Amino acid sequence: MSPTGATGFPLVLAAPSGAGKTTLARALVERDDRVVFALSATTRPPRPGEKDGVHYRFVDEAGFDRLERDGELLEWATVHDYRYGTLKRGVESALASGHIVVLDIDVQGARRIRALFRGAVLVFILPPSADELERRLRGRAGESPRDTAVRLRTALQELGSAAEFDYIVINDDLESTIGVLEGILEAERHRTGRKAGLHVHTAEMIGRLRHMIEEKSAT
Repeated sequence: MSPTGATGFPLVLAAPSGAGKTTLARALVERDDRVVFALSATTRPPRPGEKDGVHYRFVDEAGFDRLERDGELLEWATVHDYRYGTLKRGVESALASGHIVVLDIDVQGARRIRALFRGAVLVFILPPSADELERRLRGRAGESPRDTAVRLRTALQELGSAAEFDYIVINDDLESTIGVLEGILEAERHRTGRKAGLHVHTAEMIGRLRHMIEEKSAT
């Protein structure tokens, strides 16, 4: 249980590639010690600056097969010719300790997390425009024109699933978007079902008020 008295829950950020969900997820983790990042395994090769065990757990096809076979993945999907899967152990451990676990995954993975965790919160991140999305993808290091075209086609499919999510946030300004996500987190932490011990506190207050009313009625 967290020191805030609220139970942990998964926060899924899904978006077309280039919408900025990974940057947003990392920012939430850096700014709030109640929030942790769910590490994923992938068969994709590391991009410049990415570190194994920090950004992803990078594995080959055989390694990914072993993770799937041994039940170490909460969900997995093939995206842009590579496989991605959320590592189960880290998520379950963090939730048990009362943390909010941010998952940076695709639409398929978001559906799986919702099925597994009743209290999961799903947020779809939109780019400000199609032109801006294409510009961001072209600016990625190591991306070929073919890669960009594939990602744009996938984005077209994913946008049709946005209505399945609890919240839709347009990432037109990084700081503003982080602020919106922080507001969502704070509101979700105060949902009745997440407040550990709330029923005890309420019952004690009710008992105390009844006692006060009885005392005043007797005078």
